[in-house]
Amino acid sequence: MMDWTDRHDRVFLRQFSRHALLYTEMVTSAALRHGDASYLLQYDPCEHPVALQLGGSDPEELSEAAIMGAKAGFDEINLNVGCPSDRVQSGAFGACLMASPDLVKRCIGAMKSAVDLDVTVKCRIGIDDQDSEEFLMEFVGQINSGGCNTIIIHARKAILQGLSPKENREIPPLNYDRVRRVKQLFPEMQVVINGGITSLEQAIELLEDLDGVMLGREAYQNPYILHAVDEKIFGATASAKSRMDYFNDYLPYVARELERGTPLKHMSRHLLGLFKGQKGGKLFRRHLSENSHRKDAGLNVLEDALAHVT
Repeated sequence: MMDWTDRHDRVFLRQFSRHALLYTEMVTSAALRHGDASYLLQYDPCEHPVALQLGGSDPEELSEAAIMGAKAGFDEINLNVGCPSDRVQSGAFGACLMASPDLVKRCIGAMKSAVDLDVTVKCRIGIDDQDSEEFLMEFVGQINSGGCNTIIIHARKAILQGLSPKENREIPPLNYDRVRRVKQLFPEMQVVINGGITSLEQAIELLEDLDGVMLGREAYQNPYILHAVDEKIFGATASAKSRMDYFNDYLPYVARELERGTPLKHMSRHLLGLFKGQKGGKLFRRHLSENSHRKDAGLNVLEDALAHVT
């Protein structure tokens, strides 16, 4: 979810659920060590509970990054061992790390020694020709012995050579049963499933066998799918808010950020899927896409876009 679930998007998504755990886009440990860490670790207090997702393969560097995340107030540190993009592979981290479970184990150990937060891992069910069930169970066993008690598994293998990141989210077949068998073999672990989940009904069915469900692009592209999460998953009172209510409740945050000098386009792009499938939804998206980039773009652009669906 790099370049997707930034702090503005997380503030918007938090409106749909007070209980769901949010994850940052992946931040590399090298960027935190050598770059502007205070900027990279920005978030709004309303985002809690929120996990910091890290990318990296150097145990010492990752331990430093975990300490930064803990000091910044994040609720969990997550190591991404599932991203298949070229720029991630060139840095020797992401999904290619599944071929080095001992290194992942050492990374986990270094982070757990450095912070008191949960250190979790997100991975695939395999990579390239290393996609047997035995390979996955060996990998999970290694990281579990290193102190990882929660694993989030995208139920597709990653093909590191020959497929784009987008194709890696669509072409390799889903294998939910393999993730279920991870839970059966490691009942003491929290096993969370990810990949291809497009409805709360589907999520509820998966929760019969597993401990959690992660929604990624579906939640971004169709955020209203989350409006009943607190009711159906966490047992809270049903929300009576409409799509229009979620839109209007985001406006005060947008106004504050505009005053701080944040360009409208950084916030408005996260609204594009709010009226997906609704009358006027395409015109709403078009208006935002065509006008939010202007230097003088303000709340009036959002209000004019909303007119298309009212």
